[in-house]
Amino acid sequence: MRVCLLPALLLCLLSPFRLHSWGFFAHQRINRLAVFSLPPEMMVLYKPYLEFITRHAVDPDKRRYAVPTEAPRHYIDIDLYGPPPFDSLPRSWQEAVARYGADTLQQHGILPWHIPRMLARLTRAFEEGNKARILQLSAELGHYVADAHVPLHACSNHNGQLSNQHGIHGLWESRIPELVADKAFNYLAGKATYIADVQAFTWDIVVASAVAADTVLRLEKALSRRFPAAQRYAYEQRNGVLVRNYSSAYALAYHRLMGDMVERRMRGAMQAIASYWYTAWVNAGQPPLQALAGKAFSPEQLQQFRQLDRAWQGKGDACR
Repeated sequence: MRVCLLPALLLCLLSPFRLHSWGFFAHQRINRLAVFSLPPEMMVLYKPYLEFITRHAVDPDKRRYAVPTEAPRHYIDIDLYGPPPFDSLPRSWQEAVARYGADTLQQHGILPWHIPRMLARLTRAFEEGNKARILQLSAELGHYVADAHVPLHACSNHNGQLSNQHGIHGLWESRIPELVADKAFNYLAGKATYIADVQAFTWDIVVASAVAADTVLRLEKALSRRFPAAQRYAYEQRNGVLVRNYSSAYALAYHRLMGDMVERRMRGAMQAIASYWYTAWVNAGQPPLQALAGKAFSPEQLQQFRQLDRAWQGKGDACR
């Protein structure tokens, strides 16, 4: 093993789980299944590129290693702006900047403002008939919408660091889906619907996540008191690296305690993602997509995807 990887390896051994939004497994599963909520007129493009939509669902997480401004797009510490329903925080970006300043907003996360921006970009890509942009933006928009459905992405105590619950982030959004999702979750998300008020729809998702964050933290705290530390954690091999993770017994007990929360949030993310894609297509005038399915990516576009993977692998492989 290269010496330069030793600090990262030690971090993996000492931490329960590397923090990723939903984890790669769940993000890819959510994006993949969202495609099947689309109408036939959109499926003609999306289904042939199902593997692309699935694989590139995690590109925004990969970009966090290379682009300093990427991280705030994945969360909002909305509780720092006051109690629910968080009325002191303007929903409009311009009004929020006027009240709090752009630096403060960036510091506390900009997720609910970034999603409408991504939707506008996707709408333009549909208008221009730019297949590569449509697919890339669809995959990445799906990532951010899925993040908005995670309670700890709308909470300043995002990894339990303020309540001695370090690692709860990965436990909720990575460990549980990996253990349970394909065995027991109901993936029937429903059909995509047109979003008439994108701003209100987006904020409703985020506020619902923020309200659920207290339950996520409270139930895990109560469960931890009943589990000895030796039974809460286990070591396992991940891509040839020994990592400390929450034990299956603990993760499953936490899942049962929460009922179907993780399942509901995943399913809600699927339907919402499809609805954002559908809304962008409708707002673009519902252009026919059949002809786009046959066009190949340009060498330059493929090179961009490879560059992102190389940048991520250089910094992220040690813990993966």
